[in-house]
Amino acid sequence: MKEFELKYGCNPNQKPARIFMRNGSDLPVEILNGRPGYINFLDAFNSWQLVKELKEATGLPSATSFKHVSPTSAAIGKKLSDPLKRACFVEDVEGLDDSPIACAYARARGTDRMSSFGDFIAISDECDETLAKIIAREVSDGIIAPSYSPRALEILKAKRKGAYNIIKIDPTYQPEEKETKEVFGVTFEQGRNNYKISKELLTDLVTKNKSLPDEAATDMIIALITLKYTQSNSVCFAYDGQAIGVGAGQQSRIHCTRLAAQKADLFLLRQSDKVLGLRFAEGLGRPDRNNVIDVYLSDEAEDVIGEEQWRKYFAVRPEPFTQAEKREYLSKVSGITLASDAFFPFSDNIERARKSGVRYVVQPGGSVRDDLVIAAADRYDMVMAFTGMRLFHH
Repeated sequence: MKEFELKYGCNPNQKPARIFMRNGSDLPVEILNGRPGYINFLDAFNSWQLVKELKEATGLPSATSFKHVSPTSAAIGKKLSDPLKRACFVEDVEGLDDSPIACAYARARGTDRMSSFGDFIAISDECDETLAKIIAREVSDGIIAPSYSPRALEILKAKRKGAYNIIKIDPTYQPEEKETKEVFGVTFEQGRNNYKISKELLTDLVTKNKSLPDEAATDMIIALITLKYTQSNSVCFAYDGQAIGVGAGQQSRIHCTRLAAQKADLFLLRQSDKVLGLRFAEGLGRPDRNNVIDVYLSDEAEDVIGEEQWRKYFAVRPEPFTQAEKREYLSKVSGITLASDAFFPFSDNIERARKSGVRYVVQPGGSVRDDLVIAAADRYDMVMAFTGMRLFHH
């Protein structure tokens, strides 16, 4: 297949629309089901690059959940603890522990379920039956993978009344070294960002504390590769083999940090006994339960636990999760990694990160205020690595 006609471009008025290879060769993908659109393919090709690179860097099956050309999260195939399974809504999935690729996606989808609603999925390895069963019950636009087991393909083809988008990609495909795009009728050309992210990048430890455990180094790699395919400016929090908070596309880096930290905090709070112990009303669906949890953890909690509201959502009225209780819970969290796609211009990013349990920081460095940022990290006994490489993505 040398080209694929799309229903329309970014918006319904943008016609005609297609994908094709400028050099006349075949497309590196096969559409097994559905009719993916313009944005679907933007998500698919960006997300595939992420998981392919993450698998190469860690040696572990990898998955990501994409929305509007940025990852909501990315993760490697580590088993989930029982509280994490419950927080990610996969405690009832049979065979989950035996499927690393399903574990990877369960983590990625469960990190920021609000943002992942209607996601596009990419996985580094074959889609198996366990993963297909997870995807079948979630609201998702499509998936890209190198292969599918017969049973997984059967399950996925039944999704969305048979219209679910399923893309198979040639895992050996390598694009040309130069890439082009058009903006306002003007063609841009640049070399592809082939910069390889590996643990060799993490040797320039600029803080007094230079103790970087292997687990934290892996989280740094996950965060950096996630940022490489996130719309800039961007900041990523990572922990235990997954990105737990992504702040994308903000003009100010501190706003990236605040956004990512807020998402990381919510992910961690979802694993608290207070949230896991919520008793929902019978028949309340998964998306609704997820939304209720999000409101319960917000400043608008009265909207779901108020005297006139709680019976719509709960079998038993929950006690408020006070700000003091949240701060106490989060104060016990440590070992979080913070990564940035460009240098931190001010130490306020470190100050905010500390409140979310950040212990390890990785960034390019190169700011005129590097000394102030390093001093802030030293003040909290953090470990900071400079990579010397910016990771902007637009």
